[in-house]
Amino acid sequence: MDRMIYTSMSGAKAAMDRQDALANNLANVSTNGFRAELEAFRSVPVRGDGASTRAFSLETSIGYDPTPGTMTETGRNLDIAMNGNAWLGVQALDGTEAYTRAGSLQVSPDGLLVTTTGLQVQSDGGGPITIPQGATVTIGSDGTVTAKTADSPRPLPVGRVKLVTPDAALQRGTDGLFRAADGNDLPDDPAATLTDGTLEGSNVSPVETMVGMIAAARQFEQQMKLLQIAQTQGQEAAKLLSTS
Repeated sequence: MDRMIYTSMSGAKAAMDRQDALANNLANVSTNGFRAELEAFRSVPVRGDGASTRAFSLETSIGYDPTPGTMTETGRNLDIAMNGNAWLGVQALDGTEAYTRAGSLQVSPDGLLVTTTGLQVQSDGGGPITIPQGATVTIGSDGTVTAKTADSPRPLPVGRVKLVTPDAALQRGTDGLFRAADGNDLPDDPAATLTDGTLEGSNVSPVETMVGMIAAARQFEQQMKLLQIAQTQGQEAAKLLSTS
């Protein structure tokens, strides 16, 4: 009975964690460049005196789905989609360098090239990319940013966005951005390319996610039934002991 309670309690908690992860994926089904979070169960033994026979389930993230999302042509000159395994370098709110596949960019009131969430786009040199006031901006396939003003007869290069190609899987932070596993900045990849006038969508499958949420809900119900059975068995055992 004691083992049943531990198993059921931890199983119910793991099912709730999986439900949270799936709900977050479903909420980002329309977020550009979003990578679905992958979850898995694992068994963890309980440490301590008299607990060597007990184990509980733990829901843990095993990373993200690297499958690219659907590419959609927008025709907007500040929309970019990274090709292959390339990622765009941005400056996170905590000042660190991070990486994203969300390529919807804009020019801030300060004249900086930023994402739609206001994050500064990093140049291949590690600094910001400044856009002249009133300039028409275009981004080439190699990441070169050019600006054409009314005073310039032709577009002039103002920088190149930082594109990186990680050798290993990145880690998602609590802010939704990705970083290298060792915490270091990744080097710029001159061979990385992008497609302008295009945005990459989320790689979350709404149907698969909904099916997963239904399965997690059923698992939670089963674990709760086991807890009720354990409670009933405990009450019956107490009655037998009291009458003996």
